[in-house]
Amino acid sequence: MSANSTPSSSASSSPRAASPGSPSSATSTADTAAAASRTLGVELNGINVVHESEHKGRPRDLFWPWFAANVSVLGVSYGSFLLGFGISFWQATIVGLIGIVVSFLFCGIIALAGKRGNAPTMTLSRAPFGVNGNRVPSAISWILTVGWETVLASLAVLATATVFEALGWEGGVVTKVVALIVVAALIVGGGILGFEFIMKLQMYITIVTGVLTVVYIVLVAPTIDFAAVSAIPAGSAPAFIGALVFMMTGFGLGWVNAAADYSRYLPKSASSRGVVFWTTFGASLAPLLLLFFGLLLAGSDPELNAAIASDPIGALTTILPIWFLVPFALVAILGLVGGAVLDIYSSGLALLSTGLKAPRYVAASIDGLLMIAGAIYVVFFAADFLGPFQGFLITLGVPVAAWCGIFIADLQLRKKDYALAELFDPKGRYGNWNVRAILLIVVGAVVGWGFVVSSSPGFEWEGYLLGLVGGKDGEWAYANLGVLFALVIGYLGTLVFGRASVRRQESLPTNNEQIAGRAAAEATTPTGLNR
Repeated sequence: MSANSTPSSSASSSPRAASPGSPSSATSTADTAAAASRTLGVELNGINVVHESEHKGRPRDLFWPWFAANVSVLGVSYGSFLLGFGISFWQATIVGLIGIVVSFLFCGIIALAGKRGNAPTMTLSRAPFGVNGNRVPSAISWILTVGWETVLASLAVLATATVFEALGWEGGVVTKVVALIVVAALIVGGGILGFEFIMKLQMYITIVTGVLTVVYIVLVAPTIDFAAVSAIPAGSAPAFIGALVFMMTGFGLGWVNAAADYSRYLPKSASSRGVVFWTTFGASLAPLLLLFFGLLLAGSDPELNAAIASDPIGALTTILPIWFLVPFALVAILGLVGGAVLDIYSSGLALLSTGLKAPRYVAASIDGLLMIAGAIYVVFFAADFLGPFQGFLITLGVPVAAWCGIFIADLQLRKKDYALAELFDPKGRYGNWNVRAILLIVVGAVVGWGFVVSSSPGFEWEGYLLGLVGGKDGEWAYANLGVLFALVIGYLGTLVFGRASVRRQESLPTNNEQIAGRAAAEATTPTGLNR
């Protein structure tokens, strides 16, 4: 899946004559649709299985989308967020290393399912949850990704306004409105055009933002006060764990529900280790470097540390020379757009998985409208960013962590590839509703929400089980253990109670070659897109 290749272009160059309804006829239909896709520039694949003729690329191609989606200078602001837990610089460094790498390793493992099943993450999630039962985690996934794209778009607009004000230009309502229009056009346009456009865009974003971010680091490095950083006192074990959970939900656990969407075009012969490595490495590299530098900056300047809470990107401009403000705005906006484009693409697929009967690009358009509405609220009406952001991450992080545990355990139990057609058949081996998996998400969420806490408006109801560990005012209150509890409940519950079900499913015969051809043909029709 190289960044300069067109997935659809790998369809057969010499269509074979065949009778309607045969596998070869299905392939010919897919070839015709692929040609239309190239002409329109819009990806036609939705939640269907990607046809074998469209498989291409190498695991290392996964580096581009994952790096570009996580190279945002928001990673620098996470240094301030971590120190806000009351931990030292070295504790925060360890927290960042473990939280980022481990959480993105989850993404790498889930990306394997994309190679094995050649379908989006939330389509493959039908195996453990049932064809219609999977609508529950699909809805959760959709809310999470729409929320993330809204956050990233809002930050891009706020950063633009801050840069304009620093230059002495008008940074008020007019500037924010224009910035929102431009940012929304880039994000929604990428979501509508789809996979091939996104792969190319992410490669360019990686190069531009990578270079400009290095320049930013060089320019502001003289402001670092190593004595002040080293003097930050160490925090308690609960503070350390709370910071760790926050990093996991802010990075890898925010992407697990989309991790197979970008590996699904790879051929089955691609290296499994390569898929895991390049996904994990590409996603982790930039956040690790940016976080370390952000810790140094925030630890050196208490005023900067406080300013980041209300404007995580814009506050970083206050220590820049005037001449670099425009390049900084470019790197900030592109980095945020890179993440939001992946979010809107995956949120569209998740929306289709909830049962929406529409083409993929229509689903992406709907999500774009919701993103714009949410960004308008954040930019023009919300008084604070960090509080609602933390509440949003932790609250949705709980059921997503439970889903992640279930999906990884289910993938671990499976020794054979997915039965492709039966991912779309409620009467097939995966069933209609898998009550066990749904119950695990419910139990994981109920227990998890009981052990997390947020003071943000709308989230005060959480933490109802914290009385078992000292109450909402105790030292374990903000450790947010509920996310870890939900992850473990989902994982162990599936390993213990799901083994027999998986073995029974895999004992049945399949004919995936014929199915893949039919699925590709059906995917190009209005109904096939959303089966």
